Amino acid sequence: MGAKKRYFLFLFVDSLIVTFSVFIGYFILMPFFSEYSLAVLGVTAVILLVNHHLFAYIFNLYHRAWEYASVRELISITQSVTSAMIATYILTYLLFDITFVRLTVITWMMHMIFIGGSRLSWKVIYYQLNGRKSNGSARIKTLVFGAGKGGSLLIKQMLDNPSMGMNPVVVADDNSAKQNMELAGGVKVEGKREDIERLVNKYGIKKVVVAIPSLSKKELKKVHSLANVEGVDVLTMPNIEDVMSGRLEVNMLKKVEVEDLLGREPVELDIEGIEAQVADRTILITGAGGSIGSEIVRQIARFQPRKILLLGHGENSIYTILEEVLDNKQDNISYVPIIADVQNRRRIFEVFEKYRPEVVYHAAAHKHVPMMEFNPKEAVKNNVIGTKNTAEAACHFKAQKFVMISTDKAVNPPNVMGATKRMAEMIVQALDKGCEETTLVAVRFGNVLGSSGSVVPKFKKQIQMGGPVTVTDPRMTRYFMTIPEASRLVIQAGTIAEGGEVFVLDMGEPVKIVDLAKNMIRLCGFSEDDIGIEFVGVRPGEKLYEELLKEGEIHPEQVYEKIYRGRVSESSLSDIEAHLNTFMGIDENELKDMLIGFAAQRAPGHQALEQINAS
Repeated sequence: MGAKKRYFLFLFVDSLIVTFSVFIGYFILMPFFSEYSLAVLGVTAVILLVNHHLFAYIFNLYHRAWEYASVRELISITQSVTSAMIATYILTYLLFDITFVRLTVITWMMHMIFIGGSRLSWKVIYYQLNGRKSNGSARIKTLVFGAGKGGSLLIKQMLDNPSMGMNPVVVADDNSAKQNMELAGGVKVEGKREDIERLVNKYGIKKVVVAIPSLSKKELKKVHSLANVEGVDVLTMPNIEDVMSGRLEVNMLKKVEVEDLLGREPVELDIEGIEAQVADRTILITGAGGSIGSEIVRQIARFQPRKILLLGHGENSIYTILEEVLDNKQDNISYVPIIADVQNRRRIFEVFEKYRPEVVYHAAAHKHVPMMEFNPKEAVKNNVIGTKNTAEAACHFKAQKFVMISTDKAVNPPNVMGATKRMAEMIVQALDKGCEETTLVAVRFGNVLGSSGSVVPKFKKQIQMGGPVTVTDPRMTRYFMTIPEASRLVIQAGTIAEGGEVFVLDMGEPVKIVDLAKNMIRLCGFSEDDIGIEFVGVRPGEKLYEELLKEGEIHPEQVYEKIYRGRVSESSLSDIEAHLNTFMGIDENELKDMLIGFAAQRAPGHQALEQINAS
């Protein structure tokens, strides 16, 4: 029905209701009004009718979407009806010098009941008509976990918005006081989290929505394990504060991903410390188009630097992150895309001379282990010489901080990538000794979920193609961290650096790759019978178990939450440079062994920490 037709319909219905309310009140209280004529009552009805339409216009009763009415609309009806009755009472007293106190009360009650009832009827009729259209097979039976404010809002949205395609049939909540309670639309709370699997089977549930945005990662993992029945999707809703503030819609549901299950609780950052280092300064991020580099760009932008230099070798990746940050329209931040190769010393020094960055985050690196086994000289040029060029430029032009992104593969490195990153750490430590005005540090962490070199995108693609999912070895174990968490901790480590440290991020518990594969298969709605797992053997240069520091090389106390200070051995810059010259002048077949040998001599090996436990 069009807005104009709806307006005249409500105008007509309200006129009947007002007139009816006055006369029904009169006949109910007739013994008390025998001395007053129906003519006086008719004039009173006309006055009330005029007042009702006046205040209905003021409180906008004729231009509301009553099919979505809530408490707010009920308040508007109360305000409008009460105002009309008060105005009518005053006018009848002035005109006829009489007071209809009891009639006014009865009329007000009838007025409220019928006006409110007419609007409620509109909502019921709308729901019945539209509900029947969408209550077929298109609407998926859904279980909502959480009977609080978030769950109630979500259920109402599902009922009012058929386009969501979800039919809430049952609720689960751990609060005993909420058991058997009915929420919007009569959806009932029928159990706690341990009852989820039973309820899924009982009602044929195909979607489970976790409607407690504040639920911890640990608790979410527990709920997911109970709800992750074959063929059932598990989703989460956005933070309720974001919904109430209008930043997000309640129906912006997100499927639970492996990052949600392996991720940990976010660290509270030292906002003041980071702002003191970053705000109103020029920040250079190398490898800004990569997974870690681009996330550092996003995180740094929150602290309002004056300028962010996006440096990268690939124009497409730099273009992508530039477009993203420009779309966000961060106030007062100037973004400068710089296409440059960290191997090109002259170009890097030109960039530093032109822009004079005060803080440098060096994320540019070759990180793919098997690829670097086949290209050791390129690994040295990019990871070692590239780091040396950038760090020396930072020292020469007196940047305040230089933070290098390192890796757990630098520990006991059996491969080219790890050995070159260990050499890069040595360069950072050695340069820090001679740079009085620049603080240089390295930050070491393990695999990041969802990065370009992570197994997660590869597994997703294999699952989409019907499998099999290829895992190198059933014993293969890795530490994992989400990209945002790693980036935040890198920024935080930079603020607490005193110079020359190798910071190590607490990666939590190691995860077996085969278990990760099984989780991802289930998250995609399949079983291991549908998508098989195939073991293909360890690739060149890979270790079965990763370490973040060798035994005895980590201070037991945290310098900040989830950040430790390492005690790694150091080498002189002249020693490193001498070996670099040797490496660049020999055959690649010899280079691999010499490179790994050099890194191992500077970092005496021992058994991987997890090997003993695993065996």
